[in-house]
Amino acid sequence: MESTPANQLLAAFSDGVRELLNPVDAEDANLVQKGMMLYRQGLVTQLYMRDDEVTAVVQDVTPVKVRLDLHFLGMSACSCPQEGWCRHQMAVFFSAFSRMGSVADWVAEWREPIRESKAVAGWGMQTAKDLIKANGVLKPDYSRWVHSFEVSFDTLLASKKSTSPYVIQELFGIYERRIHASAPVEQEWRLLYELIAIVVSFRKLAALSEELGHEADMVKRTYLHLFHNMMDDAEELAGKIGVQSLPFDFDEFIDQLRVDTFEVLTCAKGLVYERVFLYRLLWVHFFKKKAWREDEVSRVQVRLKELQDWESPAPLLLAGIHLNFLLGNDDEALKLVGQFGAEEIAPYMVYWIDYLTGLKAWQRVGAVIELFLHKVKVYLEQLGSYHSCATFVRNALRAVAPYCAEKDRVDLYERALLVMLPYSFADYEYLLFERGHYERWGELQAWVGMDFYDLPKDRMKLIEKERPAVLLAMLHQTAQREIDQKNRASYRLAVRHLKKLRTLYKKLKRVDDWEYFMETLMERTKRLRAFHEECRRSKLIEG
Repeated sequence: MESTPANQLLAAFSDGVRELLNPVDAEDANLVQKGMMLYRQGLVTQLYMRDDEVTAVVQDVTPVKVRLDLHFLGMSACSCPQEGWCRHQMAVFFSAFSRMGSVADWVAEWREPIRESKAVAGWGMQTAKDLIKANGVLKPDYSRWVHSFEVSFDTLLASKKSTSPYVIQELFGIYERRIHASAPVEQEWRLLYELIAIVVSFRKLAALSEELGHEADMVKRTYLHLFHNMMDDAEELAGKIGVQSLPFDFDEFIDQLRVDTFEVLTCAKGLVYERVFLYRLLWVHFFKKKAWREDEVSRVQVRLKELQDWESPAPLLLAGIHLNFLLGNDDEALKLVGQFGAEEIAPYMVYWIDYLTGLKAWQRVGAVIELFLHKVKVYLEQLGSYHSCATFVRNALRAVAPYCAEKDRVDLYERALLVMLPYSFADYEYLLFERGHYERWGELQAWVGMDFYDLPKDRMKLIEKERPAVLLAMLHQTAQREIDQKNRASYRLAVRHLKKLRTLYKKLKRVDDWEYFMETLMERTKRLRAFHEECRRSKLIEG
């Protein structure tokens, strides 16, 4: 690989810093300001630029050493106690950047989204007022509604050739206020109007995001919540519309909305989960005619055959699975599930388990749960953070539990707990203890490495009374862990555990096993003189 000149690497690094810090975020803005002050006060010294790194010393309250990795920003480091990107790294970056460009211009460009937001607010609000003035309140007319939404969206959000992701939220808020201002007065029509607006707005915003080249991470940081808000609003509207008596005229609107909803599947490459969520919701609550659903399956199949090489089939295949479940074609739905890797399909399966459970279609839901349990472990392995895994497992167990209770399938529920360890640990250990499976409960505690004295005392007393042998493995493990620390304090704790072990062995009338264990332990640790001293002091062994 050819070496890249330092200034080119620094330019790329500069883009990374700009992406990392959000000018709208008060903490990020403060960090940039402090870094600028350190740089301007000349407190960056001993600056060296090599092919792929910058090193320097920053004379802050105490001197700190900074290293910037020009290939991987995340590998940069500072000797100060703050985690992540700090004011010292910012100051060194400014000092290095000053050799190839204007630091003031860099900061001004970085702060541009704030100015854009303020300018956009005034400009956009005036435009919104003009649109409301021109259109007024819109009477029920599907085509006119959609045209109004699209014109408003294009005028407010797509009229500029380049739109920063930081101003999307501001512009979209103005657009939404304009939409609400033109809504019909009648309650039933207003709800339908708002639902249609969500479908159009969702599709338009997803397409605009792709057109502007906003990467997934940037969308997540700046305006992904707009899509989630629309998903939540659509769910709320579905509930409200579903409980009221619908006018006969609604049929034509819902039929046209059905056709337009298909575009949600194909309007962009990203936001797959969000697009499928909205599509799925509408087909459950509004498009209930069997003929419509059968027609939609055919449309999905035709569109799949027309896909270009660069298009992902995932949204269409997920739609096909959903429609087949709605039609009761479970075999076909599960066949389509098989076309996905576990990491892709597992999160969607939880929804279908919930859906079939809501229908009390117990025979049908059992097959989905079985398939889900074959896939979920791989999904959890690639999901990443412990928090994400724990949240997913909590929702998955909640979905699986009603079927297991209805069919008295404790075995299936336990299998679900087992396959989703360690994230299901709390539920699994509770189940085993409550059912009196103390041996397996003890094995589980040992497997996760729980220390004996960290466990609830009331449970320990009960198990010591009912099944004392269960505690042996945990005490052995806990004592060994302390011995491995190789310091005087941990040796004292180890001795404490060993004395408890001796009591249990005597209670179980296994004194010979205890003596053999201690002889072996003393031989294995003969070089740990401090540990042997603690054992003699506590009279575990003779002097």
